[in-house]
Amino acid sequence: MANADPIVDVADLWMSFPGKQPDQPVHVLERVGLQVRHGEFVCIVGPSGCGKSTLLNVLGGFLGETRGTARVEGAPVRGPDPGRIFVFQENGVFPWLTVEQNVGFGLWQRSAAERDERVRHYIAMVGLQGFERSYPRELSGGMRQRVEIARALAANARVLFMDEPFGALDFLTRLKMRQDLVRIWQSENKTVLFVTHDIEEAVQLADRVLVMSKRPATIQAEVVIDLPRPRDLDSPGYLAARDRIFSIMGMDAHGGGVS
Repeated sequence: MANADPIVDVADLWMSFPGKQPDQPVHVLERVGLQVRHGEFVCIVGPSGCGKSTLLNVLGGFLGETRGTARVEGAPVRGPDPGRIFVFQENGVFPWLTVEQNVGFGLWQRSAAERDERVRHYIAMVGLQGFERSYPRELSGGMRQRVEIARALAANARVLFMDEPFGALDFLTRLKMRQDLVRIWQSENKTVLFVTHDIEEAVQLADRVLVMSKRPATIQAEVVIDLPRPRDLDSPGYLAARDRIFSIMGMDAHGGGVS
């Protein structure tokens, strides 16, 4: 890695929400600890409702932790920051803006020439040439996700927090988006923390997969995916990593329980 210091550093993080009774809070996260280094692609998987998105929202500055520390780029997280951008599953593009207006949305402080150059560059990078003047309603779901990724990159975000960004897409579009995201990540050398419920997706994308437990959740295991990219989804190494994560989560590769 280019930098040995973690760009994301979480230590003994706890998160609770008020319950129906004042003395019965809902405990979502307990004793969560993780580190992500510059340029890494790290995926987080875990049971549905375990708190994966809650953890991402704490790191993004949208929620304050109940206890513990969450630091990004060496500083405690106190709120959202333009250096770290979210890409959500729910469509986050502005429907009243064109593709080029969406991609250039965070560039208002730059000169017109620099803004136009960056918009053209990142529209080309995500493969949306010819759609610059199109509105989101005229695009497919996968194309709208490409607009979100281009907007994050154009704004020069150093960290991308991605919360199941491909979850609403059809299977073939998801496969294509994963391939494209890896290509873009390798080209841009960004740091990516990616939440997904899809173990196959995590193994295809990540340098490391962090496996969360049931709620109240903690990081119960780390699986290093030391496989060359692009990854062969039928290779023994890929299948072994996938099956190990299924086993940690108490399932087999077909989604059934492990006895």
